Amino acid sequence: QVRLVESGGGLVQAGDSLRLSCEASGRPFSSYAMGWFRQAPGKEREFVASIRWSGGTTYYADSVKGRFTISRHRIKNMIFLQMNTLNSEDTAVYYCAAQTVGSSEYNTWGQGTQVTVSS
Repeated sequence: QVRLVESGGGLVQAGDSLRLSCEASGRPFSSYAMGWFRQAPGKEREFVASIRWSGGTTYYADSVKGRFTISRHRIKNMIFLQMNTLNSEDTAVYYCAAQTVGSSEYNTWGQGTQVTVSS
């Protein structure tokens, strides 16, 4: 079974940057896409960014375009989320997710990492 482990969260001030990492481990990893989602207190989980594992095409939520960058390291089976110009609305638990080949949805999730932005 594939296991996803996030790291890099923390407490920062508005305007600061953070870089989240997600490492996939377990059985040989075959993913169609990987992505980042987040859930703020009292809100539903929302899409942040994703990347196609093969071609590297990226997608972003409008709220993070121009501030966040998703990238991948195919050999290490890792993805990253560089977050710049953070604001209080970015405060949330951030989850890494994988859409494995053959699946029509994200079917593997990490445990999440907390990002808190103080204003």
